[in-house]
Formats: sequence, C-alpha cells, structure tokens
Amino acid sequence: MTEIRHNWTKEEIRAIYERPLLSLMLEAANVHNENHVFGEVQISSLLSIKTGGCSEDCSYCPQAARYNTGLTVQALMKTGDVVQAAQNAKSGGASRFCMGAAWREVRDNRDFDRVLEMVKAVNALDLEVCCTLGMLTEYQAERLAEAGLYAYNHNIDTSKEHYGEVITTRTYDDRLKTLSNVREAGISVCSGGIIGLGENEEDRIGMLLTLATLPQHPESVPINTLVPVAGTPLAGNSKVQFDELVRMVATARIVMPKSAVRLSAGRLDLSVAEQGMCFMAGANSIFAGDKLLTTANPEFNADKEMFQVLGLVPKAAFADAKHKKQQQLQHEQA
Repeated sequence: MTEIRHNWTKEEIRAIYERPLLSLMLEAANVHNENHVFGEVQISSLLSIKTGGCSEDCSYCPQAARYNTGLTVQALMKTGDVVQAAQNAKSGGASRFCMGAAWREVRDNRDFDRVLEMVKAVNALDLEVCCTLGMLTEYQAERLAEAGLYAYNHNIDTSKEHYGEVITTRTYDDRLKTLSNVREAGISVCSGGIIGLGENEEDRIGMLLTLATLPQHPESVPINTLVPVAGTPLAGNSKVQFDELVRMVATARIVMPKSAVRLSAGRLDLSVAEQGMCFMAGANSIFAGDKLLTTANPEFNADKEMFQVLGLVPKAAFADAKHKKQQQLQHEQA
C-alpha cells in the first residue's frame, strides 16, 4: 500500500512533476488504484448564496467589489431557495452541496446565523454539506461543525512566494490559519489552488508542497485552471495548456494518495477525452451543474453522458466517513 507522507521536499515533488507525461500518468494511475475505487467519481454542486461586493482584491475574481466585471451583486439567499437548489443538485447526481458567499471573512451576525440554518437544512437531505465563506475563527468553525458542516473549502491558490502577486488583502498565513481552525473543529478540509495566475512551475510545485506537508492532507484538493474574466487584472492571461493540468493532477495524486483530487474551474474547456486523461491521472471528483459560483461549468446532463462514455460511477454521500468509521471499529475490536 502507498506510504502516506508529510515530509515531502520541493526537490522530490519537482522530480515527480517533471517526469515524461505518460510515465507520470501511469504511476499516478497505479497510486490511485491502490487508494481509491478506480472509476468512482465524487460529484459536487456549488451554489453562490451571496454574490459579489467582496472587499478582497483577488486578481482573478469577478466578485471583488473593486473590479468592474458587470456582475450583479446579490444579497444572501433565502434558506428555502438554497434547500430547493440542494434538492435539484441531489436529483442531478450530486453527493456534496457547496455553498459559497463572497465574504472576506465570516462575521458573527444574522447572516452567519442564516448560513448555519442552511447547513442544518441541507444536511437533513443526506448530502455532504460544504461551505466556502472566507476566513474563519476557531469559534465559527466549531459552530459550523455543530450545525452539521461536512467540509470547508479554503484554497491556498498558489505558492507562498507568488501569493502577494495575486492577493494583497490577506496573507498566506491567514489562509493556513483558517485551514487549521477548520481541522481543529473536526471538519473535512477542502483546499487546492489555481493554475494560470501568472505563476511558474516552481510556484505550482510550491503550492503542492504546502498542501502535501500539512499535518493532515486535505480530504479534497481542487485543481482549478484560471477562467479569465473581463474587468479583472488577470483577464488577459493565456489559457493553461491541457498537459499542464494533467501534470498537476497526477503529481497531486502521487503526493497526496488518499485525497480526492477535483477537476474544478476550467473544466468547461476540456473535451471528454481530455477529462478522461485527468481521471486516468488520478482525478476522482468534479463540480457539476451549470455554474461554479459565477463562471460557466458543464451541465449535469453533459456529465451524465461523459460518465457513460468513460464508464465512471458517482460516489455515494458520506462514503469516506463511513469507511473511516468502519476502520475505527475494526481497530477497536482488534
């Protein structure tokens, strides 16, 4: 069985990343096959429950208030509307429902109380509930855990060295502190990054190094490719080449064997064959539905057709938690 390591060096990850692509894919496929059900893919759906007006200056994001992207700002949704969206996502095959709010940080107010209500309501649908709400304190993470939150997404975006070129309104350490607060509260961690932000290969390797050397690997690692949006500082960035995405997916799979590696933003630009190569290289999670917060994404029906063509099967909700509990029981009985 694959060794789970947290002491990777940059040189080791670079050596993996730079292998010939097919050789890299083959090793990643073998690691994937040892640690997961090959061909089983977890389907998530993402809903923007509060859109735009964010005070952050993330250079890629259309929801930043300081950029003129033509985005319509929308207040926090009503709980009933969110529950209906969650039911629709479940009908479309999703096992995880993620709610995103364009906040810099969570504040202890009525809006947060309403989010806690949403978490409880969606949890009652037997869906894995995920939130991405910005920075969290320990107390706020504990409240989300008590409400039944299954996972929390907080991407590190890029390497520590490149981070200041992309975002100046919070630090890399702020990001890591939120991840620590989430982990301490017993919530599953979802954290990855974006390629295409003007970074170099060293930055991509550095991002993976940060995630792979955390005390516990994130349960989910989204690999996003930049979707350039007019009005943002990175609107003119070049499109990420397909082989660069496969290389990131495969390397993430090898250095974080147990994590789900998720194809996220940018998937709309991939053909079924290209997505198939990503699944072969170790991806086993996708976002489905027609939008990822505010950017376009493949619809559920298109993904159903792809699953049929590639012979993929959707992963059931809470499968990892049930497996972990079963392992704990076996250990206690031994």
